[in-house]
Amino acid sequence: MAVSPARVFASLIPASGGLRGEMDELELNYTTKPRSPPPRVPTRRVEVTGSAELRSPPDRAALTVSVTSSKESVNDAANSVTRRLDYILQTLRQRGVKEGDTVVTKHTQRDDDLYRMQAEVSVVFSDFEKMQCVRSLLIEKLDRSVCVGDPQFSHSEECLSLLRRRVCVAAVETARLKAIEVCSVLGQGLGRPLLVREEDFQEWTCGQQGGVVNPTLTLQQKVGQMTVCASSRVFVTFELRPKDSTRKKL
Repeated sequence: MAVSPARVFASLIPASGGLRGEMDELELNYTTKPRSPPPRVPTRRVEVTGSAELRSPPDRAALTVSVTSSKESVNDAANSVTRRLDYILQTLRQRGVKEGDTVVTKHTQRDDDLYRMQAEVSVVFSDFEKMQCVRSLLIEKLDRSVCVGDPQFSHSEECLSLLRRRVCVAAVETARLKAIEVCSVLGQGLGRPLLVREEDFQEWTCGQQGGVVNPTLTLQQKVGQMTVCASSRVFVTFELRPKDSTRKKL
């Protein structure tokens, strides 16, 4: 640190009153030295790691229903598809499926002397029991011109984000409990956290073998295959205090 000179002006008043009371200025020059900071007492601390693993089942199921008709007339093909399509959409509305969760696409092509029309309904369910009920009803009531596909399970971004936060918090809680036990053995008290760092995070699909879902499994087994697992490992530093200082004064 640079040392800066300071200037001090002092007024000397004569002891006798023979003078006119004029004051002579005396200029004093000296330098000031910065104060050294007080010695820093090192913080006593305890450093621990904590880990956790959580899993989350899928919260979305996509169901695709396709209707196909081949006729000599394009109007006949369209009418045949429309009757079945109306029944499918009516069934979805009766089961409380929101319009925003349903997407309908149509496609027409010509094969030799026939017109082939296809309509596809894609529905996203958050209620798996409702999805299974709708699927079973459509398979039972409609003929072979309607193909009801297998449900495709997945996770929404909100679901995965919640899983990642929860597993990190669980790892920190594990580290805190570990630090409490260490302090108990040492006869010390656990102070405030000084550092929290996530050192490792992993996420994977729990039940899949080679990334393929077996189509012959039951609904619950398919859900289990698509369950996502996440693990987190954290490093946490806590302040170490004398045990008496952690007690609150009443």
